[in-house]
Amino acid sequence: MKYLKNYFYVFTGLIIFIFYLTSIAPSVVKIDSGELAAVQCTLGIAHPTGYPLFTILGYLFSLIPLPFSKIFQLNILSAIYTAVAATIFTYTAKMILDNLAWFRYVKTVTSKQKRKNNVSKIPNTASNFQLSETTKILSAIFSGLFLAFSKTFWFQSTSVEVYSLHLLLMSIIIFTLINAFIHDEKDKETFKKWIIFSIALALGFTNHMTTLLIIPGAAYLYFTQNGFNKNSFKKIIFMLLIFLPILFLIYSYLPIRAAQNPDLNWGNPTDFERIIRHITGKQYQVWLFSSTEAASKQLTYFISNLPDEFSITLLLVFYGIVITFLEVKKLFIFLTITFITVVFYSINYDINDIDSYFLLAYITLAFFALIGTYKLFQIMYQKKINLFVPIFILLLFVGVQFSSNYAEVNQRNNFAYEDYTKAILNSVPQNSIIFGYQWDYFISPSYYYQLVENYRRDVIVIDKELLRRSWYYNQLKTNYPALLDGIAPTVKIFLTALRSFERDENFNANLLENSYRKIMIGLISTNIKKHQYFIAPEIVESEMRRGEFQLPDDYTLVPYLFLYKVVNTDLYVEAPKPDFKIRFNNKNDKYTTALKGFISSMLIRRAMYELQFDKRENAKVYVTKLTAEFPQIILPPDLQKSILN
Repeated sequence: MKYLKNYFYVFTGLIIFIFYLTSIAPSVVKIDSGELAAVQCTLGIAHPTGYPLFTILGYLFSLIPLPFSKIFQLNILSAIYTAVAATIFTYTAKMILDNLAWFRYVKTVTSKQKRKNNVSKIPNTASNFQLSETTKILSAIFSGLFLAFSKTFWFQSTSVEVYSLHLLLMSIIIFTLINAFIHDEKDKETFKKWIIFSIALALGFTNHMTTLLIIPGAAYLYFTQNGFNKNSFKKIIFMLLIFLPILFLIYSYLPIRAAQNPDLNWGNPTDFERIIRHITGKQYQVWLFSSTEAASKQLTYFISNLPDEFSITLLLVFYGIVITFLEVKKLFIFLTITFITVVFYSINYDINDIDSYFLLAYITLAFFALIGTYKLFQIMYQKKINLFVPIFILLLFVGVQFSSNYAEVNQRNNFAYEDYTKAILNSVPQNSIIFGYQWDYFISPSYYYQLVENYRRDVIVIDKELLRRSWYYNQLKTNYPALLDGIAPTVKIFLTALRSFERDENFNANLLENSYRKIMIGLISTNIKKHQYFIAPEIVESEMRRGEFQLPDDYTLVPYLFLYKVVNTDLYVEAPKPDFKIRFNNKNDKYTTALKGFISSMLIRRAMYELQFDKRENAKVYVTKLTAEFPQIILPPDLQKSILN
C-alpha cells in the first residue's frame, strides 16, 4: 500500500499503457505515419518543421533489436510517449492539489520586496479543499485517466506521429512550470526551477512549434511570482541564454544531415534561408489566419467535438471550471489563458486534420476536471457518504468515456494502408514510374516500405504536388539519378523562377506554371522508353479533366488496375488480375471512404475497358471482385447490362 501511495502516478501510467497496447496500430496508418517512420529509421528530414528531437529519439529506439517490424516498434514508442505524458500529468495534478494555497494567496513581488506570503505560513486548513491524502491521489488518478482516454490524446498513442512526443514534452513543461511557481525556498533556488523550465521549453520547441502556445500562460505565472520589473527581465535573459543553445544544438541536426543527402530530405535545409523556411513551416503559413469563415468553421468543429473527446466527463470539466473560478483564481487564470490561446490559434489554422492542435486545450480541461473531481470528494465527505460511492461514480465516468472512444480510436486491425500501398507497388512491372499525389493513402506509406523494408524499391514514385517545391528535385536526383536528365534545362528554368516565389519576391506566374507543366509532360516523354509510366486516378479526374496537365502527343491512358498506364497504342493492353486483398476494418471515416472510392472506380473503369475489346469474361473477373469487396457500389447501367447478359 505504501508503494501504491508513493508511486500512484507510475501505476496509473502502466495501466494506461496496457490499455493503449490494445488499440495500437500494427502497421502504417493514414497521412504522415509512413513518412515519419521512414525519417526516423533512416535519419532523414521530415516535413516542416523538421522535428529533429522526434527523429533522433525515434532512430535510437528503432535500433533496439525487438522482434517486431520497425513500424510497429515505432508505434509502440508513440504509446510509451503518450502513457508517460499521462503519468507526468497525474503527478502534476497531485502536486497542484498539494499546493492549492499558492494559487490562492501568493502575491506579486518586486525586487525591493521580501516575500510576505510564504506558503509555509499559509495553513492548508484555510482552503475549502482540505481532504485526506488518499482523496488527493484518487483525484489525480481519475483526472489522469480522463485525459488519457480522451479521444485525440488517446489517438496519439496508436501510431507514429510527432504529437505523441509533443504531449510528453508539454506535460514536462507544465510540470516544471508549476513546480517553479510553487517552489518556496530562497530566490536562488526558485530561479533554478525556472532554469529547468526553460530547458524543458527548449526541448518542446525542438519537436513542435506549437509549444509557443504555453508561453502566455507561463508568462502570467512567472510575472505573478517575480513581478513585472527589471530583475525579472534579467532572469528571462539568463533563461534565454540556456534556452537558445539547446534549440540551436538540436536543430543543427537539420543542416548537418541534409548536407549528407538522405533519401528523405524534405526542404533540403542546408543554408540559413532554407533552414528558416523549414523550421517556421513557411509553406503552411498560407492556411494561418486565412479568413473569418475558416475560423468560424474550426470553432464550430471544436465545440461540437468536445462531447466526443470527454463524453460524460464534460460534466466534471464544467463543474471544475466553476469551482476553480470561485476558489482557485490564479489556477483558473493560468488555465483559461492557455485554453484561449490554444483555441484562438488553432481555429485560425484552416486544415482538415485540426484535432491534434487542440491537445493543449484538452489538457487544460483535464486540469479543470481535476478540481471538479476533488470538489466531488469534498462534498461526499461533508455529507459523510462512504468513499466508495464517489469512486464508483468516477469509475463509471471513466468507463463511459473509454467505451465511447475505443471504437473510433482503436487501430489494432488497421492494415488497409499497408495492403493498398503494397498492392499498388506489386501491380506495376519492374522499374516502373508512378505519378500521383495520394499522400495520405499511398505516397507517405510507400516511403516506409521502400526505404525501410526495401519493398519494391525498383519502383519510382513521384509526388506531383511536391514537384512544385525546389528541394524535391534534389531528393529526386539523389534517389533516381537519371530521372531528370532529359528535362534538365526545363527544371533549371523552373527552379530559377521558383526562387522568387519561395522568397516572397515578385515572380512570373505564367513562367512558373508553364515550366511546371512542361516538367510533368517531360517526365513522361523522356522516360517512357526506359520505364513503364503510370498515372494515379486523382490526376486524371482533376488536373487532366481541367486541362492543367496533358500527355505527350500520340500517347493515351489505359485503366490498368489501381492506376492508368501511359501507352502509345490503340491495341488491347493486358493488366494484372484483381487478386489483391485490402484488409479494411469496420471504420468508415473519410479516409477509408476515399480509399474505397479509388479502388472501386478503377475496377469499374478496367471492366469497362475489357468490354470495349469484347473480353466479357475478363470484365466479369473485375466486376466479381468489385461486388465482393464493395457490395454497396452500384455498377454503371451499361456495365451491369453487359455482364448480366
